[in-house]
Amino acid sequence: MPDMKLFAGNATPELAQRIADRLYISLGDATVDRFSDGEVAVQINENVRGSDVFIIQSTCAPTNDNLMELVVMIDAMRRASAGRITAVIPYFGYARQDRRVRSARVPITAKVVADFLSNVGVDRVLTIDLHAEQIQGFFDVPVDNIFGTPVLLEDMANRGLEDPVVVSPDLGGVVRARATAKALGDIDIAIVDKRRPRANVSEVMNLIGDVEGRDCVIVDDMIDTGGTLCKAAEALKERGAKRVFAYATHAVFSGNAAKNIKNSVLDQVIVTDSITLTKEMAATGKVHQLTLSSMLAEAIRRISNEESISAMFSSK
Repeated sequence: MPDMKLFAGNATPELAQRIADRLYISLGDATVDRFSDGEVAVQINENVRGSDVFIIQSTCAPTNDNLMELVVMIDAMRRASAGRITAVIPYFGYARQDRRVRSARVPITAKVVADFLSNVGVDRVLTIDLHAEQIQGFFDVPVDNIFGTPVLLEDMANRGLEDPVVVSPDLGGVVRARATAKALGDIDIAIVDKRRPRANVSEVMNLIGDVEGRDCVIVDDMIDTGGTLCKAAEALKERGAKRVFAYATHAVFSGNAAKNIKNSVLDQVIVTDSITLTKEMAATGKVHQLTLSSMLAEAIRRISNEESISAMFSSK
């Protein structure tokens, strides 16, 4: 079996270290810096010839910088004769640009990123909760898109929820809400029906389901500005919800997210460390972060040992 080595870019160093600790190995020695003009400068400072290399790097904000770091690290590993290179991308940026709506003159940027990674020489990709699962088909290499749900479900189960109901913040999230409700004992679901007049702006229109006097659990794959989430929470509280919790794998938290969440009626927002939490978000006092390190470490171990990834979730 080839020697397994873990390397990390600058996007999620804490998560990378936690993964390394779980695997009882040290992070590889690499310099990932900038030249004076801002260009990415990468140097691998140890032998990787023939090694099974995993590069841990979310392509979150600053998205272009983090993506370029990942691509340049892959190229450096390839030129250093790494045996196999796996890009571990906990949060896959540009995933929301996955289609041309009504043949609009726009790019399918998720496909561009997939081509970029494939062409530079990555052998496989490991990611969590892609915004659109069909993005796996954009790649010409194997993609393991694993679920962050078990980490969130464990927290839900230990939270002491009273007469809970799982809430989808929009019609598109109903499948996720149903799956979560089933995992929690086949409990009820509710749906927030909204209209989105323009990007990152949403208006709650209607609530489908009974939430009066109950703890509500809003589930989504990511939270961006928090506008949709906060309006959904308001609608739930107006309909008599007792407490409102929000769960999401990816804490994008752009724009006015900190202000929106701090001033919202949400009781708590629970996210994972696929994206590093900013000091501003932590200061809201409403955000709790869970770690994906155990799940990612196990997935990496299985990939390196040529074991099944789907078996991780077969009993869930």
